[in-house]
Amino acid sequence: MNLIHQIFSMNMLLATLRMAIPLTLASIGGVICERSGIINLGVEGMMLSGAFGAVAGTYFTGSSLAGILFALLVGGLTGLLHAVLCIRFHTRQSVSGVGINILASGLTIVLCRAVWKRDGLSETVKQVPGISIPGLEKIPVIGRLFRGQSPYLYITVLIVIIAWFVMYRTNVGLRLRVIGDHPKAAEAAGVNVTKYRYVSVVLCGMLCGFAGSYLSIVQSNLFVKDMVAGRGYMALAATIFGGWNPAGSFLTALLFAFAQAIRINVSLNIPEQLLQMLPYVLTLLVLMGVGGRVRGPQASGDIKD
Repeated sequence: MNLIHQIFSMNMLLATLRMAIPLTLASIGGVICERSGIINLGVEGMMLSGAFGAVAGTYFTGSSLAGILFALLVGGLTGLLHAVLCIRFHTRQSVSGVGINILASGLTIVLCRAVWKRDGLSETVKQVPGISIPGLEKIPVIGRLFRGQSPYLYITVLIVIIAWFVMYRTNVGLRLRVIGDHPKAAEAAGVNVTKYRYVSVVLCGMLCGFAGSYLSIVQSNLFVKDMVAGRGYMALAATIFGGWNPAGSFLTALLFAFAQAIRINVSLNIPEQLLQMLPYVLTLLVLMGVGGRVRGPQASGDIKD
């Protein structure tokens, strides 16, 4: 009974929601990018760039808001780099994405050394404070969802709703989905496919940068080398398992986050190393189980269509 109580507790729910935030943001970025026909394996590197950018921006300005804006800028520029390589120079999209991951991993270590004279470690900075919603925070039981929570939580839910609405209830979303499946038909209908693709990849980078900033100035108060720790790949798995749908990606991110939260909130007589492996093992199982059966955008990866 104690185990069941721990799993179905408010603490477990709150931990799951918090850990789902960066996965959800990056996954929705992946949805937008791949719906435009561009495969993005560089989500991990874009998140890492955003995490560094958030700390650097906060460190130099003393404002966490400036840090968030800097993370969005750095993430957007990283997305633009991927877009230029894939769209302008027709680089293999998988190679470009992996290259961005390697570049971000190495460059952030070099910049840490240049700015803080430390190898892969920054100084501590101001964190983004939690907020409470007056009135809602006093509701019995669920009031904790609105008390002292990070604004990222509410922004993430809002982004999920907006992304789903735009994708499936607007002409912009319809054009984006057509571009991902039949870009020639979209061009014949007068849609500027190149413009949509550039905007989509840059927006993906910004969302990944925003996700990275959550890791460095909300969950933590400093940058540590490779602190994204595979979450970018988990976000890609959420994109696939969620059917390239913002709502599906959010639900899948919750599943992966639940696996992460178990290690923190549930007392199990299992070696710590196995609990740390759980989210990554779950990611692999999901990809093995559905990776060959789900159907993504038909023109994804084929920029010449």
